Amino acid sequence: MFEEDYIMRTIKEMVRALLKFLFGVDTDAPTETLLEEEQSRAVWERLKKSIDDGNINEAENALYSFIDAGDKDALKTALLFYSYVNEKEDAYLEENNYTREEIKTGLQDVAAKYGLDGLADIF
Repeated sequence: MFEEDYIMRTIKEMVRALLKFLFGVDTDAPTETLLEEEQSRAVWERLKKSIDDGNINEAENALYSFIDAGDKDALKTALLFYSYVNEKEDAYLEENNYTREEIKTGLQDVAAKYGLDGLADIF
């Protein structure tokens, strides 16, 4: 349990640091108001519904299909995704075959796709 809490806090700080560093946004709880493009908002709503329906792995696959290394709004969508999943309780993640370690790894993978792996490695 302590290890899960530590990973949860680490993920939260990773998201916060990336938002602050890249977009000048300082928030503990990012929301869809970060998204500037209508397409990103629509994708986010579909991802959020999939997460809430327990289809986290499928939602993550859809996220990876959406992100493009040059699109900053897609990066914001990815940060929202991992922040939102990170807020789910351990029991919910477990019953839907997802772990906090997967959240952390996914966030690091997205950061690497955008050339930010050095920053993500700090965490």
